[in-house]
Amino acid sequence: MAVRKIVTLGDSGDKVLREKAQPVDKITPQIQKLIRDMTETMYRAQGVGLAAPQVGVSLRVIVVDTGSNLYQLINPEIVAREGEEKGREGCLSIPGVWGEVVRAASVLVRALTPEGREVSIEADGLLARALQHEIDHLDGILFIDRAEKVYEGQ
Repeated sequence: MAVRKIVTLGDSGDKVLREKAQPVDKITPQIQKLIRDMTETMYRAQGVGLAAPQVGVSLRVIVVDTGSNLYQLINPEIVAREGEEKGREGCLSIPGVWGEVVRAASVLVRALTPEGREVSIEADGLLARALQHEIDHLDGILFIDRAEKVYEGQ
């Protein structure tokens, strides 16, 4: 495993943050290594989620860990949303900035695991918010695009 550089808004290579990521057609050893590297990078940065575009790779891969389980997901998609909640969000790609963002209160996400197994995840609370935030990254959407208010600092 290796820690990868996190692309931040304003970097010379930050265009990847605004691109729609490509689906993963085949789970290869390189994809599995990317997922391991992303996981290590997320933990090292003390984040709760990371999308492949945030490490400069335009593929539909995310990792999320809000404290109860590690989710490593390939080609995730939200297939159902319910309710609405406003909450505070930040992003490893936009350090020092946070905002108030309205998201679905609960979601159903379908994806593949690194082993190629199909999974469905029913999530609410922080996990639902993190999944929506990371899946947005795969579509080139940043939390600041959805925020009602944006703040700098802690």
